[in-house]
Parts: sequence; C-alpha cells; structure tokens
Amino acid sequence: MPFSNSSELSPSFLLAGLPGLEGAHSWPATALCSAYVLAVLANGAVLLAVRAEPSLHAPMYLFLCMLAAIDLALASATVPRTLCLYWLGSRRIGFGACLTQMFLIHALSAAESTVLLAMAADRYVAICHPLRHAAVLGGRATAKVGLLALARGVLFFLPLPLLLLPLPFCGPRQLSHSFCLHQDVMNLACANTTPSVVYGLTAILLVMGLDAVLICLSYLLILRAVLRLAAWRERLKVFSTCVAHICVVLAFYVPLIGLSVVHRFGKDLAPLVHIIMGNVYILVPAVLNPIIYGVRTKQIQRTILSLIRVTD
Repeated sequence: MPFSNSSELSPSFLLAGLPGLEGAHSWPATALCSAYVLAVLANGAVLLAVRAEPSLHAPMYLFLCMLAAIDLALASATVPRTLCLYWLGSRRIGFGACLTQMFLIHALSAAESTVLLAMAADRYVAICHPLRHAAVLGGRATAKVGLLALARGVLFFLPLPLLLLPLPFCGPRQLSHSFCLHQDVMNLACANTTPSVVYGLTAILLVMGLDAVLICLSYLLILRAVLRLAAWRERLKVFSTCVAHICVVLAFYVPLIGLSVVHRFGKDLAPLVHIIMGNVYILVPAVLNPIIYGVRTKQIQRTILSLIRVTD
C-alpha cells in the first residue's frame, strides 16, 4: 500500500544488509570499520602534513587537502550508519535522515569531481604555461575553487531531496544499498518520478559528466605538450607529475561509472553486487587518494614521518 509522507508520523526505509550473511555480519563490518579507520587516519595525516609544512602550501597540495576533507565527510556520512546496520541490526532509517544522507553523498561527490577538475587544470597550467602558473593559481584562486566546489555540489543536488519530499512511497520500502542514493530511493515512489529522473540525470551530466570530459581534454593538451619535448627522459619526467592525479581520477570515476551501470543494467544481478559496488564507491577513493599521493610525493612522506617522530 502506498503511503503519503504527510500521513505517516515517521516514514522510513529499510537499508540493505548482506543477503545470505545475516548471521555473519561481524566479519564484513570489521573489514568496513578497518577501511574507514584507515581512511580517517590517512586523510587526517595528509591534512596535518600540509598544514605543518609551509613548502606544501602550493595549489596541488591544497587541492589534495580539499579532497581529503571531502572524502572524510563522505565516508563519515555513510559508514557509521552502515556499521550500526551490520553490528546492531538497525536497518530502519527515517525519511528525513535518508534524504539528508542522499543529499550529502551526491553533493560531496560533485564537490570532489570539481576539485579533480581543478587539479587537472593545475597540471595543465604547470606543464603547458609554467610561467603563468603562480599568477593563474594563487592562494585566492585556490580558495575560490574550494568554495565553488561546495557551492556547485549544493546548488546542483539540493533539488534532488526536494523533488522526492512530496512523493508517496510504496511498502516495504526496501533499499538496495546500505545507505541512501537518489535513484534507489526514487524507484520506491508510487507516483510519477519523471521530473526527478530528468533533473537527476541532467545534474550528473552537467557536473560529473562535464568534469570528466574537461579532465580528458586537459590531459590531451598535456600529452600534446609533452610529446613536443625532444628527449624521452624529459617527457617521462614531466608526465610523471600527473601520474598520481590520473590514479586519483580513476579511483573516483571507475566506481562511479560501475555503480551507475549496476543501477541501470543490473536489475538481474544478485543484491550483494549492488551492496558491494555501493561500498566500493564510498570507500575506495577515501582510502586510495591519500595513499597514492603519499607514495608518489616525498615531501608528504617526510613531513608525516617527522610529525610521527615529534609525537614519539
């Protein structure tokens, strides 16, 4: 039976556990908790290192700090609630809490996509127009990028929960993930969802889709500039400065595309696939981003090690 959100005092949804593993949730919960703790420690270490070392106050590292902060916020908006599901069996999530979590996931993902685009622009200017790098990407410009990333995420994705708010939903209101996503919640509505479908697709194309195209374009221009260099060793040295960013872009977009494909074409897939892809989308960038830059950047390694020695 459909219900109206205004007719029920506390409408709610049921989060998805791990099908077939209801009696063994402690093992996946422990793995999820370990990944979350690793993400918090690694991203926190990057934030502390950049703050403590003045030589790291360059646009590339400031953008990395933005990524770390966004990844921490995104993981914290989802993983603690998922751990309550696995450890305590608390599957029910309120309608307002679900919409809030959904908004945070999509808005923060849009902000991360914007920062990745800014990092690609930083690499393009640094390689193709090195003399203009300091003028184009100074401290104020970097701060404006951070504000723009947040504003872009909020403005584009705030309408998503507002479009779902007046809709009636059908029981048993079972979600296919352990957290709330727009398409997942929208599929449970017992009304015309065309405006929500159209706006959601438009927002994703104008943010993540456009950013992906511009990132690819920036690397095509970088590749053209690198190929103009005479020596292969010099080409490899210049392009190696982009390797970390390319890995971070792949860590963000590959799970995002995989999750979108599963939603669009994976109706016949096992429910476990949806749940795993959702957790991968949330945690893989948060865990890999600081590790990738930590391995590739000696300044960050040295600063973190010096901070550890000081605390000892």
